[in-house]
Amino acid sequence: MEDETLMGTGNWLSIISTLLILLCFYFSLTFFQHLKLGDERLIKQSKLAAVFCLALSLLIPALYSLYVYNEMMK
Repeated sequence: MEDETLMGTGNWLSIISTLLILLCFYFSLTFFQHLKLGDERLIKQSKLAAVFCLALSLLIPALYSLYVYNEMMK
């Protein structure tokens, strides 16, 4: 039963990770748009949002794989 739960969680986390990568791409595009317009506040906000989404999308699967590895070693 626990293996099925872990597999279901892994699927949901991969969907969330993919959505965060898409959001990162969106915020990167808006960053370039605001850079062209010269709005400093929106440049900073979109850059921070893109970096935050990318960091989460890369950290979530890594942390989950460490969790699964530790659970299998018990």
